[in-house]
Amino acid sequence: MNQPTEPTIAIDVYRTRRERVLAALRAAGGGVAIVPTAPEALRNRDADYPYRHDSYFYYLTGFTEPEALLVLDASAAPGEPASVLFCREKNIERETWEGFRFGPDGARTAFGFDAAFAIGEIDTHLPRLIADKPALHYALGTSAQLDERVRGWLDAVRAQGRSGTVAPAAARDLLPLLDEMRLVKDDHELAIMRRAGQISAAAHRRAMAACRPGVREYELEAELLYTFRKFGAQAPAYTSIVAAGANACVLHYPAGNAIAQDGDLILIDAACELDGYASDITRTFPASGRFTPAQRELYDIVLAAQQAAVDATRAGATFDDPHQAALRVLSQGLLDTGIIERTKFASVHDVLAERAYAPFYMHRTGHWLGMDVHDVGDYRERDATRDEAGALPWRTLRASMTLTIEPGLYIRPAEGVPERYWNIGIRIEDDAIVTPTGCELITRDVPVATDEIEALMQEARAAHETRK
Repeated sequence: MNQPTEPTIAIDVYRTRRERVLAALRAAGGGVAIVPTAPEALRNRDADYPYRHDSYFYYLTGFTEPEALLVLDASAAPGEPASVLFCREKNIERETWEGFRFGPDGARTAFGFDAAFAIGEIDTHLPRLIADKPALHYALGTSAQLDERVRGWLDAVRAQGRSGTVAPAAARDLLPLLDEMRLVKDDHELAIMRRAGQISAAAHRRAMAACRPGVREYELEAELLYTFRKFGAQAPAYTSIVAAGANACVLHYPAGNAIAQDGDLILIDAACELDGYASDITRTFPASGRFTPAQRELYDIVLAAQQAAVDATRAGATFDDPHQAALRVLSQGLLDTGIIERTKFASVHDVLAERAYAPFYMHRTGHWLGMDVHDVGDYRERDATRDEAGALPWRTLRASMTLTIEPGLYIRPAEGVPERYWNIGIRIEDDAIVTPTGCELITRDVPVATDEIEALMQEARAAHETRK
C-alpha cells in the first residue's frame, strides 16, 4: 500500500512550534498540555463526512489521521519524552478498507515526536503523564467529550492518592497561547497561503470565463470546485457563495440553482483549502460580460473603498484602520449616488456618526485568515487599558499577519433608494499579508478592475465562438 508523499512533512517546522509551546509553559510554571485532533463525523447512517483534522492539532503536528492526540509535557525530566503522540495502530485489515496508517512507530519517526503510543492505550498512559504535574493545559470548555475524558484521567490519578500521587492542581486554557502563535505566520505557512491564493484566483478566472446569461449558479460552482482539485487543493475552504442578481444581497447565500439573467451581477465568494490553509476571494462581475452604468458606478465605489483599506493596511496600523478607511469611501459614495439622502445627512461625518451606511454595508472589512477561513486571534489588545466606553483598543498589525480586505455594498429595494441601484450586491475581497511598509495581496491573479473583468469575459466568449 502506498504511503502518502504529499505534502512533504515539514518536521522541523512542527518541532519548532512544539518547542515554543513547551518553552511558554515552562515559563508559566510547567505542566502538561493536551491537544486532540477533531473527531470523525457521520453524514448519515454509516457514511462519514470527509475527514478534516483539528487546526490546533495540525499546527503542532502536521498529522492528519483521525483518532489522535498530542501531549506536551513541560515538566518532563531530562531524558523523558516531552512530545508524545497517541494515534491509531497499524492494522493491515483496516488499511485494506481505509488506506495507509502511520502507526505509532511510523508517526514518531516521520513527524519527529519523542514518543508515540496507540490511541487504544491512552487511558493507561495519560494518567501517568499528568500525575504529579502542576497544571493541565487544554482547550477548556470547547468539547464536552474532551472535558469528560480529562475528568476520567484526573480521577484515575486521584485514585492513587494514598500512594502519594497528586493530580494537577490547576486547569488552564491553552488556546490563548496557540492563538497568538497562529496569528503571525511563518515562512512555511505564507508559502502555502500564496499557492492557495493562486489556485483560488485561477478558479475565479475560470468561473468568469464560463459565465453567460442562462447559466445556473451551481454550474459556476462546478467550475470552481473542478479547478480547486485540478491544481491540488484538498477541498473548498468554506461553503461556496455563488449568487446571481438579487441573491448577491444575501451575505451568506449558498450556491443554488438560480439562472443568471442578462443584466444580473454574479457575486462569487469561494476559495480553496490547501495543505490545511484557507484562502478567501470574492469577485463580482456581470453575467452579460458588460457592466451597466449603475453597476459600474457602485462597483467603482467598492473598489475605491478596497484600495483605501489596502493603503491603510501595514505593520503599526490597527486592525480597525482599514475598516475605517473603507467606511469613509463607501459613505461618500452612498451620498454621491443618492442612496443615502443628503437632506438627512449633510456629510460623511454624519453618515459615520449615525451608522447610516449600515443598511447597505453591514459587515466589517476583513478578518484574520489562516488554517481557518475566519482564523483565530484577538482583534483587540487583551491586556490593554479600556477606554471611557469600556472598549479595549484595537490590535496593532504586525508583519506576517494575514487578513482579508473585503468591502461591499448591498442595495435592496427601499423607499428613497434610486431604483436603478435596486438588487445590486457587490463585494470585492482579497487576501493580504501585512508587511513593514504595507501589505502584499496574494489573490490578485484574478482581475478586479471593471475593464479587466470585461476583457477577460469577452475574450473567453470569443474563444468559445471560435470553437463552435
